[in-house]
Amino acid sequence: MQLKRVVVTGLGALTPIGNNVEQYWNGLVNGVSGAAPITYFDAAKFKTRFACELKGFDPKEYMDRKEARKMDRFTQYAMVASDEAIADAKLNLDEINKLRVGVIWGAGIGGLETFQNEVINYAQGDGTPRFNPFFIPKMIADIAPGNISIKNGFMGPNYTTVSACASAANAMIDALNYIRLGHCDVVVTGGSEAAVTIAGMGGFNAMHALSTNNENPETASRPFDATRDGFVLGEGAGAIILEEYEHAKARGAKIYAEVVGGGLSSDAHHMTAPHPEGIGVIAVMKNCLENAGLKPEEVDHINTHGTSTPLGDVAELKAISEVFGDHAKNININSTKSMTGHLLGAAGAVEAIAAILAMEHGVVPPTINHTTVDENINPELNLTLNKAQKRDIKVAISNTFGFGGHNACVAFRKLD
Repeated sequence: MQLKRVVVTGLGALTPIGNNVEQYWNGLVNGVSGAAPITYFDAAKFKTRFACELKGFDPKEYMDRKEARKMDRFTQYAMVASDEAIADAKLNLDEINKLRVGVIWGAGIGGLETFQNEVINYAQGDGTPRFNPFFIPKMIADIAPGNISIKNGFMGPNYTTVSACASAANAMIDALNYIRLGHCDVVVTGGSEAAVTIAGMGGFNAMHALSTNNENPETASRPFDATRDGFVLGEGAGAIILEEYEHAKARGAKIYAEVVGGGLSSDAHHMTAPHPEGIGVIAVMKNCLENAGLKPEEVDHINTHGTSTPLGDVAELKAISEVFGDHAKNININSTKSMTGHLLGAAGAVEAIAAILAMEHGVVPPTINHTTVDENINPELNLTLNKAQKRDIKVAISNTFGFGGHNACVAFRKLD
């Protein structure tokens, strides 16, 4: 069976450094940090008192107030980003065959704030179970793609992938395969997360995963730096319209890039820590290259998982050196988490968008906040430190890894 080609025809982004794709890209190339003191709740007693929150986001600017109240923030974010992507792709909702349009969405946690608030309200009461009737439909992780399909009438495959921080990348790979195999013409894919909450911050602090650099939050996310001390929690959404190539061509769609492959693997090592030699990461990148029919020397750019954790950054860069050999030093490597923080289940989508736009504009966004060389990192690697670099990118890959050892890698190629 001949696999169909799959292309990107629409993008949508809601991030800590920009509330649409244009703002997001400008923030990336200019090295803007999205980290700042937490405003959603009083974090004075928390080990970490900052995060990468959205700036100036008001759901009522995008949707009816009553509708917004029925949605957790992670679903609101999904709706806003997907609306932008659908508009960007110029999909004609009156003409398209909606039976062949799917929505496959990633969320690592889902409606954490809704769950937290309902439990707090019950605990503070007299034991009488008074719960919001929208508690369950606001909280469940699969409600985001459900709402996207309901709004637009899309009747193809509809579900959520959950693989912690690899969730959105898993969603993209599933979407790629549904189109490749001829089951869909179009899939709205991506991911969203809204875990900057009391429970989210408290939980990640308890496992010592977050940076505690409260004195300088804007520089706290510092991937590959010797002084890095954990990731910075972010929030938001990324949406990508994947479309069968001939379908896109027939309607005259703008094509950003071709999605040429995806790889998956598991570390099978530890609940939260990566394998120190990066064996799962080596496997996922090799799987992706094989699936895409690419040779290692064809890759120009890698948007790394690069969370700014002591173990994770070193393991990933070791894996890159292993997979790409001498060519590794010719690749522009970066971590956009230095600016956005870690968007958990949405990370794979917003970072894939960064890689696609880097290809589109011929510019690799920087890894900001780097001041101190880590002797455990190969000095020959070009980590695109502190300043964007011009680069003609024909092939880019995006790495995303999740707690539990879930690894996903997606490859994009520039169309002539």
